[in-house]
Amino acid sequence: MKKSAINRRMFVAGALAASAAVLGTGRIIGANDRVGIGMIGCGRRCQDSLLKDILDFREETNVEVVAVCDTWKQMREAAAAQVQKAAGKKPSQFVRYQDLLARRDVDAVVIATPEHQHCTQLIDAVEAGKDAYVEKPLGMNMEEINRAFDTVNKHGAIVQNGTQIRSLPQSRAARGFVTGGGLGRILKAEQSRNGREPYWYGYAERQISPYDVDWEGFLMMRDKRPFDPKLYAGWYGFREFCLGPHTTQGLHFVDLVHYVTGVGCPKYATAHFSQVEYKDGFTVPDSIEMTLEYPEGWMLRYGQFFGNSGGRYLNIYGSRGTLDASDWGWDGEWPLIGKDSDSPDRIQDGTSLPPAESPPHMKNWLECLRTREKPNAPIEAGYAHAVAGLLADLANSRGRKMMFDETKREIREA
Repeated sequence: MKKSAINRRMFVAGALAASAAVLGTGRIIGANDRVGIGMIGCGRRCQDSLLKDILDFREETNVEVVAVCDTWKQMREAAAAQVQKAAGKKPSQFVRYQDLLARRDVDAVVIATPEHQHCTQLIDAVEAGKDAYVEKPLGMNMEEINRAFDTVNKHGAIVQNGTQIRSLPQSRAARGFVTGGGLGRILKAEQSRNGREPYWYGYAERQISPYDVDWEGFLMMRDKRPFDPKLYAGWYGFREFCLGPHTTQGLHFVDLVHYVTGVGCPKYATAHFSQVEYKDGFTVPDSIEMTLEYPEGWMLRYGQFFGNSGGRYLNIYGSRGTLDASDWGWDGEWPLIGKDSDSPDRIQDGTSLPPAESPPHMKNWLECLRTREKPNAPIEAGYAHAVAGLLADLANSRGRKMMFDETKREIREA
């Protein structure tokens, strides 16, 4: 695919009057042409964050939300109303995403649907000539993430994965510090992320009428069955539609560590997951322990349980000291700790990393739709975090250490 030579600084400065970019649709756009965005999946994540961000940045990046799609009527209509209120124009509404993809005025899509739909919708979108923002995880098995990766690269689509933590100013600062040798040799990364009640409970309690939803459109490639409002509203709690907290929340940590340290896919994994407190018909684990080992010679550990929110932390350990990345946010500084290192050049205690300049995650993608540059979380990042989640998931289900064969792009017993 032909790529534009547009420079981002020129774009921000407004010097695009005589320039043009070629979108994934093949449509040539100039400085004054708006990029049409379609929202696939209009639930809480969409309305509270993704759609809100697009509407906040729409004038600065010259984009327009022209269509919304959801299998749940009320969510679809709420998203359309949100667009109309902010932009003064109501978008087209669709029940099936295929109908949205058929629209020529849709240049790019945001995919914020249940996890079992991500890869299929991403592949279909890219093959329809659209660029895409896709929520994590990228996929639920190796076959589909391999196909998605190949499809995106074949068509040259601009794809941003929804691991927005890597775009925080703190994360950008940490990446520069760590890859520049500030922590010395990396020894381990570790997070404990605990909560009071599983997040899928709140979703599953929502009241839904079968007359308001497209049940078959939700199931997609999964086995047909009678309408189940608890499953539809609380799909986060069912492994057929979501593997569990390790791929829903844990991959934010994994992706952050990948970004900060500059590594790719892990090589090995061991894991143990369990349902300790919260069964109630749900099938995802509520207690997680997993360890990933990287070719660079260090390990990552992720632990999580529900029922008590204590003991939360996120640390990256190096030979010169520790980076405390426990507090995520747009402002603030991540502390650096040197007292636990015996290195003669250990980090001085009491220091911290000031935030570095970093565009918001959604704005970064919207800008890249014009510049055709790779966004901050490209398909390679989505692939690496998906491999990490699947590697740990299979280590748990098979009860043994698993490995990722990078050459064959497959997971097998170690």
